[in-house]
Amino acid sequence: MNYVTPDLCDQYPELVRVFDPIFTNYGGKTSFGGEVVTIKCYEDNSLVKEQAGTDGRGKVLVVDGGGSLRKALLGDMIAENAVKNNWEGIIIFGCIRDVDAISVLDLGVQAVNSTPLKTEKRGIGDLNIQLQFAGVTVQPGEFIYADNNGVIVANKSLV
Repeated sequence: MNYVTPDLCDQYPELVRVFDPIFTNYGGKTSFGGEVVTIKCYEDNSLVKEQAGTDGRGKVLVVDGGGSLRKALLGDMIAENAVKNNWEGIIIFGCIRDVDAISVLDLGVQAVNSTPLKTEKRGIGDLNIQLQFAGVTVQPGEFIYADNNGVIVANKSLV
């Protein structure tokens, strides 16, 4: 499905919360949206890898990586697994790597930046908790929409 965030903002001004404009679109799917699954982790993508291996149909993984620019929380292998498991997209408050490979995948990916360094997998992180970054608070089960204009979230589905 194609989402246009300006149109959703115009239609539902009282429902949407708009993230600060800090994200870049890296995925092959430039417009994406779905139900929020949250992860909070810092320089450890164990939970990102784990969740990418689960059924993501209709869902978007929202990852609070603390804004770290030192290590990538998503690379091509995890992204390919997310595609295989039908995830709509992944939004990362942090970095990704393997940018060229991810750009051709049928997956929405937005992140703050890219870096070639991978994380260590220590199994540290929290799944499905409230997140707060980029000027917005996000709860698991809310609905997020992203395109080249930005990222928005609402407490109910807008489509």
